[in-house]
Amino acid sequence: MADGFESPDDAATVVLSAVVARVTALAGRLGVPQAQVFDTSRLSVASGVPEPVVKALLSGRPAGEPDVQARFLQRLDLLRRTRLKPNGRKYTQQEIADGAGMSRQQAGALINGDRRPTMEHCDAIQRFFRVHAGFLTAEDPEALAGALQHTEQELLHKLAGREREAAAAARDPLERLLQDHGVRGIAWRAAQLPTDQHRDKVAEWLDMLLESVKRPES
Repeated sequence: MADGFESPDDAATVVLSAVVARVTALAGRLGVPQAQVFDTSRLSVASGVPEPVVKALLSGRPAGEPDVQARFLQRLDLLRRTRLKPNGRKYTQQEIADGAGMSRQQAGALINGDRRPTMEHCDAIQRFFRVHAGFLTAEDPEALAGALQHTEQELLHKLAGREREAAAAARDPLERLLQDHGVRGIAWRAAQLPTDQHRDKVAEWLDMLLESVKRPES
């Protein structure tokens, strides 16, 4: 904060804190482990932020690379290590140059840090690796917040699906029975039993259970 104005880094940190709080709350409602939603290795790959910086930012500590060129080099290196060719190999400098529409000398200078990237260079490389705009240059808190917002959307989608199922079950006692007793899972496991006699016993029990309720007449 300088002269009463909030710096971009301060603003990004505030946004990150808010996203972390929302994701934490959603994960708690859904019973999703914190270690899963805040998997630092996954978030590093998704955001381009080095894993130690992800860990520091998630713990509330200030962290991140302030220099744009240094961030560019970090993230380009991460892209080359994690976005591989179908054969599992890294893209060569020539392949990156061809795909990004630049000379091999330009690509080599960018990859080796001998040339400062322009926005055109960044856009071309991001399109080649099929990552979103700003992936190579966004400040670390902003990049991590963006990755967590994707996680947030996934959790919201899952929550909406669960709420739809709960509403359907509330209207339909048979559906509620299927959910409460895990009937579908029991039926699937019954099919794996070794003899017809075992399967018949399970089928008999399921028939009794299902007969205990009736669907409401439409």
